Amino acid sequence: MKKTASTDFDIVIVGGGIVGAAMACTLKKLPLRVALVDRILHDPTNIPYLKEPHKFDPRVSALTAASINLFIDLGVWEFINDMRCCSYQKMEVWDADGTGQIHFSAENIKQPSLGTIVENSIINTALYSSLNNTENVELLAPVDIEGLSIIQHGDDFRAELTTKNKKVLTTTLVIAADGTNSRIRDMAQFKIREWDYEHQALVTTVRTELPHEHRALQRFIDTGPLAFLPLLPAADSQDQHYSSVVWSSVFDRSQQIVEMTDEQFKIELALNIEHRLGKIEAIDQRFSFPLRQRHAIDYFRSNIVLIGDAAHTIHPLAGQGVNLGLLDVGTLSCELARGLGAGRNLADAVVLNRYQRKRIGHNLGMMCLMEGFKYLFAEQALPARWLRNIGMNGLDSVSVVKNHLARRAMGLDW
Repeated sequence: MKKTASTDFDIVIVGGGIVGAAMACTLKKLPLRVALVDRILHDPTNIPYLKEPHKFDPRVSALTAASINLFIDLGVWEFINDMRCCSYQKMEVWDADGTGQIHFSAENIKQPSLGTIVENSIINTALYSSLNNTENVELLAPVDIEGLSIIQHGDDFRAELTTKNKKVLTTTLVIAADGTNSRIRDMAQFKIREWDYEHQALVTTVRTELPHEHRALQRFIDTGPLAFLPLLPAADSQDQHYSSVVWSSVFDRSQQIVEMTDEQFKIELALNIEHRLGKIEAIDQRFSFPLRQRHAIDYFRSNIVLIGDAAHTIHPLAGQGVNLGLLDVGTLSCELARGLGAGRNLADAVVLNRYQRKRIGHNLGMMCLMEGFKYLFAEQALPARWLRNIGMNGLDSVSVVKNHLARRAMGLDW
């Protein structure tokens, strides 16, 4: 990336995670001066993949076909594939309180896989590697943004960002990709709707007795869903005994799980996934964090536009969070290029409204679907459990509907 002392840009992206870095990559061929600002300087040498052969990042993403296609277009997918990732061809979803179950298969929808599990640190390393060869993108990190104002500049308006060390960055457009607790969103006074899921998510990596066989597993328990996502220790590895675990549960149950010893946790985890992968032979460090749903009522105002978790935060039970953010990236970059081609200002409301119109409905639809799933499987009344199991088994037998749902979740039909 370009290294200068510039303070004036066409676009400033705040947030250098997966979504922000991907946004910067999409802009590298446009005739724009772009800054990518983050509180942390990404160190590509300090990731689990490079430390130990069987050390994994506890935070992973279940990338859909749409996200993978974006990374192919950006020229970073080969880099990710050469490091390590694990595609899954089957997914089993079942209800803990009955016989209801659904089986998804890549073969049935004529796709090579249903998705691919990749560690977040590997995705970021691939994106930053691509940006290293970019002339029009400047990385500003570690930099904290502490102030935001909109100023008149001739007939137009520009944004001023003030850093912690009092440096002022001016730009036509601010793209907020700074996550669920976005400071840019708060400083710009975007209105949001939010509610507490009353769930805590626990993530870790485990080694299992039986191979995962490129299957993802998800069991819906009354206290919250448990997912096993397949991993491979190396790109060419045949060792299918590692999985990333995401266990979402109500606070009391989550506290019990967090306080367990490693041996207790291994037994409890195997029991709750119904021993489908045999014994849990080893576990990595456990991490937990609270879950809240947030959604901005508008995705843009004045010279500021929101993408990714800054615009919408979703329950992790379907692994859709980063995929929705990457769909935001693809849509916004297309609309900015379209606007430039028509001679429009980057912050033109026409340009930004096209982005919002294309993304807000899809994001809300996915959020409502996940919310519905959460409450459906939390309901323990006998009639609800009976209907739930009948419905799951009925859906499993109607391949046309089931396969359509799978394609939508993969970002192929939306």
